Amino acid sequence: MEFLFEYGLFFAKAVTLVVALIAIIIVVTSTAKHKPERGELKITNLSEEFKELVHHLKHEFLSKKEYKAYEKSLKAEKKAKEKAEDKTEPKTFVIHFKGSIDAHEVSSLREEVTAILAIADKTDEVVVTVESGGGMVHGYGLASSQLDRIRQAGVKLTVCVDKVAASGGYMMACVADEIHAAPFSIIGSIGVVAQLPNFSRLLKKHDIDYEQHTAGDFKRTLTVFGENTDEGRQKFQEELEETHVLFKDFVSKYRPQLELDKVATGEHWYGQQAIDLGLVDVIGTSDDLLMKLAQKGTVYKVQYQTKKKLSDKLAKGVSMSVNAVFNRLAEKNKPF
Repeated sequence: MEFLFEYGLFFAKAVTLVVALIAIIIVVTSTAKHKPERGELKITNLSEEFKELVHHLKHEFLSKKEYKAYEKSLKAEKKAKEKAEDKTEPKTFVIHFKGSIDAHEVSSLREEVTAILAIADKTDEVVVTVESGGGMVHGYGLASSQLDRIRQAGVKLTVCVDKVAASGGYMMACVADEIHAAPFSIIGSIGVVAQLPNFSRLLKKHDIDYEQHTAGDFKRTLTVFGENTDEGRQKFQEELEETHVLFKDFVSKYRPQLELDKVATGEHWYGQQAIDLGLVDVIGTSDDLLMKLAQKGTVYKVQYQTKKKLSDKLAKGVSMSVNAVFNRLAEKNKPF
């Protein structure tokens, strides 16, 4: 009985704590002013990280004699660079883009591109790793336009595809001067798709009326709840075809060597097949490319990070507190 009493008392305290924290979050989020999200630009020297890794591995695997010789060679190399008249090294800026359906990541991409163009010159290079199966046309259209800013500035642009760059993802990739793709990455899908359910029969079955009022014959072509017409379907299909034409024209602009009738069918291919079709230029991973570039010059990763809101931080704190409570309960119930 004593154990049950202690257990109940502890559980009541835990519940009270969780409720109090939730109440605080509600008060803070309801009273806080809605300010625009602010982020910060994070620059990481990947070349230095790579050198540190090599240095550590040499220390672990070389004999003392070999390691001393290695350190001596590093010092000589450093002195030679310092004496050289031209001390400038080519810079490579790396951006990672992992896109969602609505391509909201473009808000960070535009900040990253702007920052790079503020410092880069025509001897530098920008490498963008793209991972996306596509999504909304306007979102990926804007993302592609951000990459086009790099080309317009005369800075070499390379896109690497390690996993997938299909549909909107390939729209971004094709802007590059050069596309690298892993052997089994998914490439292509130059097509347009749209699908939506229709609940009109279900609504009729339950005697529910649905009304839709528009000004303009084709303000709304297909609807989810109303009855669709053949005219609406035809117009909707025409709009898809028009979008497909724009997509093909966009790809052709940057990769004029492609046989569009062959590759713009909506199909996708693996990297090794894509190179034979001219969809990509080099078979290889982003890791291979970045290691080579790190040996020639300095490679920087550029990442724009949005600061977390207070409500997000409090929510995380509540989550950790709840986990701690249940862990303590589990500990109390463990058999000796």
